[in-house]
Amino acid sequence: MPTDTIYGLLGRATNKKTVERIYRVRHRSPEKPLIIIISSLADLNSFGIKLPARDKKVLLKIWPNAVSVILPCMNSKFKYLHRGTKSLAFRLPNKKWLRDLVAQTGPLVAPSANPEGESPADDIKGAKKYFGDNPDFYYGRGKRISLPSTLIGIKNGQVEVLRQGKAKIER
Repeated sequence: MPTDTIYGLLGRATNKKTVERIYRVRHRSPEKPLIIIISSLADLNSFGIKLPARDKKVLLKIWPNAVSVILPCMNSKFKYLHRGTKSLAFRLPNKKWLRDLVAQTGPLVAPSANPEGESPADDIKGAKKYFGDNPDFYYGRGKRISLPSTLIGIKNGQVEVLRQGKAKIER
């Protein structure tokens, strides 16, 4: 389905079986964590993430936006998500319909809709070529030609751009 950036394979982040299935279907390297879409800053609490005041202030200026933020997650309960990195990437999308969906479903993992090493699908037809009958369903909204999210890290209120994507971020 489309996200606020590109088409993705979405599933509940809190369901380990779902997450593992997405890794298999997408042929994703098991060492790489997935980006998690949230509906509000409060969703970070369910992952045991406590933001320092300076970092929270920065996030409130950046989000909602096509920006994924890597945050520390030391909780071993979420090793299936952080894959031993002890950090997770979260995005609070700027598309209200997507935030509303996530408010109903809970946080969703959202890797791009392509096998690792291939270009992301820009519509349902492209996604079906990649994945066939593996997903439970497809949901399309026409062509989605965009850059992936910008990926940043925050430490002590300072932003580090790790991957420039759709959103332009200033330090």
